[in-house]
Amino acid sequence: MENKNIWNTYGEAELKELDAISEKYKSCLDMGKTERECVSVAVDMAKAAGYREINEVLAEGKPLKEGDKVYAVCMEKMLAMFRMGEEPISNGMNILGAHIDSPRIDVKQYPLYENEGFAYLDTHYYGGIKKYQWVTGPLSLHGVVAKKDGTRVQVSIGEKESDPVFVITDLLVHLAGDQMGKKASEVIEGEKLDLLIGNRPIEQAEGLDKEDKDAVKANVLKLLKESYDIAEEDFCSAELEIVPAGKARDCGLDRSMILAYGQDDRVCAFTSLFAMIDVEHTKRTSCCLLVDKEEIGSVGATGMHSRFFENKVAELIALNEGESELKVRRAMERSRMLSSDVSAAYDPMFAEAFEKRSSAFFTKGLSFNKFTGSRGKNGSNDANAEFLADIRRIMDDENVAYQFAELGKVDVGGGGTIAYIMANYGMEVIDSGVAVLSMHAPYEISSKADVYEAVKGYRAFLKRA
Repeated sequence: MENKNIWNTYGEAELKELDAISEKYKSCLDMGKTERECVSVAVDMAKAAGYREINEVLAEGKPLKEGDKVYAVCMEKMLAMFRMGEEPISNGMNILGAHIDSPRIDVKQYPLYENEGFAYLDTHYYGGIKKYQWVTGPLSLHGVVAKKDGTRVQVSIGEKESDPVFVITDLLVHLAGDQMGKKASEVIEGEKLDLLIGNRPIEQAEGLDKEDKDAVKANVLKLLKESYDIAEEDFCSAELEIVPAGKARDCGLDRSMILAYGQDDRVCAFTSLFAMIDVEHTKRTSCCLLVDKEEIGSVGATGMHSRFFENKVAELIALNEGESELKVRRAMERSRMLSSDVSAAYDPMFAEAFEKRSSAFFTKGLSFNKFTGSRGKNGSNDANAEFLADIRRIMDDENVAYQFAELGKVDVGGGGTIAYIMANYGMEVIDSGVAVLSMHAPYEISSKADVYEAVKGYRAFLKRA
């Protein structure tokens, strides 16, 4: 079965909506380069759409009615949004779940040091990356520094035109004979991903000679104190992330694609958010769940393995239907979910890694993966045929372009999502998302047409599933 390129199927009104969604999506990518920033962006949009914070609603003690909207945040890195449907929550929900963490480089807790007149931040990479891709490009620093007095300092350096940027250096090709002979996984070692942040020593008048061993480090600390009131020991209670600097950009002479950092999985997170805000008057309660830590196994308090989402469902059921562990279990089991995560787009430059008949393609619409995992479907949720049939019906009825795919050749590799975790409750779950080129690279590519179809498909699921 061959899916057609969908660009030529759009009329003027659809192209106008497609462009509007693409611009909004790029803006969200620019504002949300970390999990905390993504949650902040999403909460602002939710509030503007009439969503209320869950603790405020619970404090009032009044049952929620159809159409009421609430949201809950966990540690500023995980978000659950609920729009109440006609039916009680215990009848099940329609859930869009995506992750908002992306591969990056984190700053360690004792990071700042000087070496031969250069100041560096020591780092530890996060998620699956090709380490050699992260050298020599302009990088920015995002995050939060929590101080002992209870105050917090928000950090974002490298995104404004007036900001400095940072870099991880590489060996010049003239001296790289031994390096070039190494395996790609060894060309750049993890401990060589340290961030270059300074080279100018502190002035003598400040109490250190320019030639003193740590004069450059001292100057960096002076600048941090002046600009952010941060001391060296404050790094111990900081979460600082190193990401590519710069804005999301149109890609291609025809402007048909988007080039940006973090599209795995923010392309699915933001399109899910857009759909959640757009959809009204649903039969079942609608949910949008944006989670952290997927790239490292969905662990921790803000990952999908936590009980955060289940706890919020229990709170809402207690408010509306009375406390009942059984009703919470029923709600989870009777729910349906799209695990909204990206798929690997077929790349003709690396055709040997793909089985073409089972690959996701650009401009063919929303991609569904019946299973993910690796090799023998290891670690995968494997969606039921009956659920797939319902998905096909919903997408066809709502005129959504879609395709079915696998993640490369069977024995080449593989990957996972949060689908299997939610499937543990017995709910119907399938992976669905946008096909992406250069996944996990500092800059990834998506098709504007597929982004548009994702929004359409997620709207359809919330309304019809």
